[in-house]
Amino acid sequence: MESILPTMSSFSSSSSSKSDRRSKSKSSQTSSKHSLVMALISCFAWLYVAGRLWQDAENRVLLATLLKKNSDQRPKMLTVEDKLMVLGCKDLERRIVEVEMELTVAKSQGYLKNQLKQSGISSGKQLLAVIGIYTGFGGHLRRNMIRGSWVPNVDALSELEERGVVVRFVIGRSPNRGDSLDRNINEENRATKDFLILEIHEEAQEELPKKAKYFFSSAIQTWDAEFYVKVDDNIDVDLDGLIELLQNRRGQDSSYIGCMKSGEVVSEEGRAWYEPEWWKFGDEKSYFRHAAGSVLVLSKNLAQYINTNSASLKSYAHEDISIGSWMMGLQTNYTDDSRLCCSTSGQDKVCSLA
Repeated sequence: MESILPTMSSFSSSSSSKSDRRSKSKSSQTSSKHSLVMALISCFAWLYVAGRLWQDAENRVLLATLLKKNSDQRPKMLTVEDKLMVLGCKDLERRIVEVEMELTVAKSQGYLKNQLKQSGISSGKQLLAVIGIYTGFGGHLRRNMIRGSWVPNVDALSELEERGVVVRFVIGRSPNRGDSLDRNINEENRATKDFLILEIHEEAQEELPKKAKYFFSSAIQTWDAEFYVKVDDNIDVDLDGLIELLQNRRGQDSSYIGCMKSGEVVSEEGRAWYEPEWWKFGDEKSYFRHAAGSVLVLSKNLAQYINTNSASLKSYAHEDISIGSWMMGLQTNYTDDSRLCCSTSGQDKVCSLA
């Protein structure tokens, strides 16, 4: 009986081993969970650190880019040579202004360049008129046509000057000094001897207002005359009729003679006769009274005024407007002479369109 039934001790031993196995299983499960949690925590920590490092790298790149831009925009330090150059330019500019002021004072006191002997007028007698015909580099054929109509040849020019009238074609210099344009003019002048070359003027259509300054200044410094006449090269002139008109005006100071007109100020850019400074002419946009550009006459004192003040006289887009503006501030005698209206017809005209 005792040998068949298990003893109490064996039952107790079996029960104890089962309990140990259960505890070991629970312990291993708990350990696996802890390992998994630690692995997840480590993974998240690694991702966080990697993200921070990547963000720090981006920030460093951004800061480096900003620093480079700021360094490029910072004002560069001037060297001693740069400072000396700036000071030298300022000093040169100041000296130029002083010389221009001294030159203006000298002109106003009558110290003019004496070229009378060079021009062949040595008698000292005052001329009646100097007639300047505006021309350009492409006007060779037109000049020959004028020489064949109303401008005398070389020998006749000398005889005309004995009568007190000088006639010259007026032209400036090429923007490329000494090129074929300048050489052709020099060669033509050697043959015809009928040019007044404005050495300091650059010949260009947009520079015509400045050409008026240089013409009157150069003419009055070269010849002593009662009148100075500007003529375009697209008209024919009755030279005897013009001389008679001027002879009848002898002794009239401050004379501004021409075909007087006014007219609309063109304010639309791109249209013919556009005036960039249209706003200066008032709400009505109308020009003041002025002589048309084809032929105009100034007496000696008005030409002298232009010569004396040429550095400070304002020029507008058009030559005749510019000259008219210079006359407005003076005690000028405006003479509207219909004989100088070249675009109209009439028996007593001294000019007509070519």
